[in-house]
Amino acid sequence: MRRPTRRYSFSSLLREARHHHRGWAPAWRKAEPKPSYDVVIIGGGGHGLATAYYLAKLHGITKVAVLEKGWLGGGNTARNTAIIRSNYLRPQSMALYGLSHSLFEHLSQELDFNVFYSPRGLVELAFSRQSMDALSRTADANRHFGIKTWMIPPDEVRSLLPMLDDGPHKRYPLFGALYQPRGGIARHDAVAWAYARMASKLGVEIIEECDVENIMTDGAKILGVRTSRGRIAAGTVMVAAAADTPPLVAPLGVNLPIEPVNLQAFVSEPLKPLLDVVVLAGAVDGYISQSDKGELVIGGATDRYPGYSRRGSLPEIEKTAASMLELFPTLSRVRMMRHWGGTVDITPDRSPILGPAGPDGLFVNCGWGTGGFKAIPGSGFSMAAMITSGNAARVAEPYGLDRFAQGRLIDESAASAVAH
Repeated sequence: MRRPTRRYSFSSLLREARHHHRGWAPAWRKAEPKPSYDVVIIGGGGHGLATAYYLAKLHGITKVAVLEKGWLGGGNTARNTAIIRSNYLRPQSMALYGLSHSLFEHLSQELDFNVFYSPRGLVELAFSRQSMDALSRTADANRHFGIKTWMIPPDEVRSLLPMLDDGPHKRYPLFGALYQPRGGIARHDAVAWAYARMASKLGVEIIEECDVENIMTDGAKILGVRTSRGRIAAGTVMVAAAADTPPLVAPLGVNLPIEPVNLQAFVSEPLKPLLDVVVLAGAVDGYISQSDKGELVIGGATDRYPGYSRRGSLPEIEKTAASMLELFPTLSRVRMMRHWGGTVDITPDRSPILGPAGPDGLFVNCGWGTGGFKAIPGSGFSMAAMITSGNAARVAEPYGLDRFAQGRLIDESAASAVAH
């Protein structure tokens, strides 16, 4: 494995600090919009940036613009808990998330940028016989399709989670857990920066603070986009704007079965290492991991009502905190440092929508709900193949919009495990 190049000495870091960090070379070019491109991608989050990178790297299409209405990676990519796993239930999901997981394992080397991928292991706790049966079914399906997961008994769970309180008088008796040793986390903003940096090196133009007002067509074919910074012509447009995708494509007659819902999480003060694995506890609507900085990253279920708000909800915070303290009472005196909310785009079957939609040349990449981060590499790889060939990449083919009319749902409502 090639070691990353050390670019800055300690003295240079101090020198930049004294000069208010004005001397750093930009990681990607701050481009101005040109009159036309071959491909325009709406949305400068992980999915849009990954698609742009693979278009340039694997297919030689570099006349690509990524348009972001705010700052790069400032949407859902910045508002998640960065969990990576592939232990879903349906074959289609295992193929897509499995591809993404395998790409994550070598992403730092691929992009020459440390994304802090940490395959520390992931356990999904079962607190009832019904949960054990459901997770065992997932384990059997994963094993059949070559994904290494298995059920572990309570004693083994306790060895992985020594601070878990599962005494005889607990409200939630521990029955066991589903274990994926390759599950883990990565640094969410580093993933966005890495893709942006390498895509920019390959010629992709990233244009921030560029709000797309509408998509232009002649009725049958895409002509380009109208933005807050002028018109841009393009024969292919991909919309990867999460919950903002439906209102962008609705004027073109494309109705997406997506409900926007707020999801929130919070982060504790830094602590010494005490949690070696990622923990999902679907039965109590909670999940927790510890970052490389020592912070506990904690999340829960989505709000019970739709909306575009990115504000927190006190009832959900209270419920999530209560669930975590029920499992880990030793955290009762840990202080929370900050919390955030993000708008997730949820489909009826809890699976994404990938592929062409409406006029010729229009593609959508949305509906990821609460599982989009872990799918960034696989999604970008598949969408780039889909755009260039005109045919769906194999793993993305089942996720077309027509599946809802044809009854080919990919139901992952159970395996989504709370918010992941």
